[in-house]
Amino acid sequence: MEATNLVEVYRGDLLESSHNGDIAVVDSQGTLLYYAGNPNRFVYARSSMKPIQAIPVVETGAADRFGFSDADLSLCCASHSGERQHTDRVLEILKRVGIDDSALKCGVHIPRWQNTYKELILSGQEVTPLFNNCSGKHAGMLATAKHMGETLENYYDPGHPVQQRILNAVSEMADFPKEDIKIGIDGCGVPVHGLPLERIAYSFARMANPSSLDESRQKTVKRITQAMIAAPEMVAGTDRFCTDFMIAGQGRFFGKAGAEAVYCIGDYETGLGIAIKISDGTPRAVYPAAVEVLKQLNLLSETQISQLNDHYLPTLKNARQEEIGRIVSNFSLVSTAVLN
Repeated sequence: MEATNLVEVYRGDLLESSHNGDIAVVDSQGTLLYYAGNPNRFVYARSSMKPIQAIPVVETGAADRFGFSDADLSLCCASHSGERQHTDRVLEILKRVGIDDSALKCGVHIPRWQNTYKELILSGQEVTPLFNNCSGKHAGMLATAKHMGETLENYYDPGHPVQQRILNAVSEMADFPKEDIKIGIDGCGVPVHGLPLERIAYSFARMANPSSLDESRQKTVKRITQAMIAAPEMVAGTDRFCTDFMIAGQGRFFGKAGAEAVYCIGDYETGLGIAIKISDGTPRAVYPAAVEVLKQLNLLSETQISQLNDHYLPTLKNARQEEIGRIVSNFSLVSTAVLN
């Protein structure tokens, strides 16, 4: 099975570009219900896995010991924009843990939020790992290592207990053998996990409806997903899809973006998990596709679609900010019930 055309880009009336990809929609029993392209394609879910990577923060007892609020736990799942609300909270978490931001090993990139970057330039301050979009996740990893009495200097190493606990959680949630998970290194320097797309969707389905998990894990995943929904501004930030989507969802959905155009969604009401991968890694295509999937599954109201319209039907603009094109989804989900 090959990736299929999902999203098209028009300049005027001419189709200028198109983006292929794959989609899997899975229920909480692990059944693939709908798909587009190849739902069995191996994918690095990248930052979409952060809600699962946060499981050991709760299960080790680190979150309770260091007094993690919903906003703190949501930030552990974040690819944040580097706004003050994010960086201040990372510093607060590290202070409670008893370490400073020099312990962060996520590396440096400029903050996504341009106002922050301008402030740093004007004040002559350096960009530090604190502004890395993954600093919240790394703060959670450091908190876990500190709580467990483990070394902090190499918490990012694949063999470190922090990363081994995460690997176990990924394997368990996806119901996929640990030895078959493909391991790479993410942009922030920690291991990233490669799985079939439908297994990634299944892990989000089990977070949406964790009834198949033991009681302790049920409480953990509910705590994490409820934290994301309670503090969606921590997961991403101002004018970001993850934040806007969970606000529009009014407590029904949780969603998480991943680099190279991955998006994953869990729906509390149906227990469905959705995983999307755009083949060429272009982020502009993944959010229209995500809303289109939900629309085709009749999971969004017209009001919610309207609230997400800037992400669902984004326009192309020239340097004068005039609208000169549009980005639209163009696919139909295939039902496995029809095939069977």
